Amino acid sequence: MKKHFATLLSGVFHPLLVPTYLFALVCYALPGALVRPALPDRWVIMAVVAVFTFGLPTLGTFALYRAGLVSSLLLQERQQRAWPLLLATISFGAAARLLYRPAVFDPLLGQMMLGMTLAVLLAFVVTLRWKISAHAMGMGGALGLLTLLGLQQLAAPGALFLIGVVLVVAAAVLWARLALRAHTKAQVVAGVGAGLGIVFSLAAYWRG
Repeated sequence: MKKHFATLLSGVFHPLLVPTYLFALVCYALPGALVRPALPDRWVIMAVVAVFTFGLPTLGTFALYRAGLVSSLLLQERQQRAWPLLLATISFGAAARLLYRPAVFDPLLGQMMLGMTLAVLLAFVVTLRWKISAHAMGMGGALGLLTLLGLQQLAAPGALFLIGVVLVVAAAVLWARLALRAHTKAQVVAGVGAGLGIVFSLAAYWRG
């Protein structure tokens, strides 16, 4: 039962799904964080994010599997992860370019996507030498981003509750990766630290 629950958590909060969840929360749970596009038009943002951060990387990984460049879609071995992460970096970067249009989209959207692109790029570079937890990196980044935005939007109903929920979910996902023995504690801690570090570093840069 424990292993099944850990597997479910790992699947539901797969690193390629987390960006879609994050953008949905920012667009609809913290609507005041964005000026444009207007609320009824934010489905466009969701479509771009879902296609470029989940759809295309997933298809790319499947193509690598069919071509024999990776032996498993689960990518449990470090050596299996480099090509999929490189493809994901390119796809995430394309999404960042599409969303970085200040005249059309709120700058926060492009900044979020750029941060996610840098996170995937960092995961790719580290993976060439060492296995880092992409799940932990994604959850660390999500926690950092939503904490910053939630504190800025304290007047929004449920902002603090949202931060609390994300904290609990992040802790559960980290537990799941350890319970499945997919990563060591060091790999999980490094992932969380990298995710938080990217978010806070970029936030400090843009504020400065």
